[in-house]
Amino acid sequence: MQMITKVFEHYDHAKQAVSDLESAGVASSAISLVANKKNTGNDTVADEGTEAGAGAGLGAVAGGAVGLLTGLGLMAIPGVGPVVAAGWLASTALGAAAGGATGGIVGSLISAGVPDEHAHVYSEALRRGGSLLTVKVEDNMVERTHAILDKHQPLDPIELGADYRKTGWDRFDPENDTHATAEAEAKRFRRAS
Repeated sequence: MQMITKVFEHYDHAKQAVSDLESAGVASSAISLVANKKNTGNDTVADEGTEAGAGAGLGAVAGGAVGLLTGLGLMAIPGVGPVVAAGWLASTALGAAAGGATGGIVGSLISAGVPDEHAHVYSEALRRGGSLLTVKVEDNMVERTHAILDKHQPLDPIELGADYRKTGWDRFDPENDTHATAEAEAKRFRRAS
């Protein structure tokens, strides 16, 4: 079993990747999606937890989606804020947040096997509006999974981290969102066309 993690600038790209993975036979239970709510365009998510702190419960999504996307709900992640989330990573991050773990999303990613540096970049990308998709697949599905995800334009964590560091960012810090809130910084998240 291998875990593949990608971050997307646009929620719609991550959402389509989930649909394509499920169509290819990847079980919904093997997929996790965590997306910054401000960029999902999804106002159908229940507002429970919108103003809540760490550990807010998952709300329900209205609509006719199938698979993982029907389980999308709202939760708050320390340092990130409200996210739309579903899957095993969302549950792990929610548990970390409820337990008061600092940087719950970073710790959840590292515990799942994501390298430390990438976990910090992915968490910062999530804070800045990105969508994080993580999938667990058998070895025989790794190549196909990469092909599916890559066609939806994921961002490179090495390049993204280098761009963040040019502005003074070092690591994801749930207590300091200075870099995430500046408009100039938000534009750095978007890759050049």
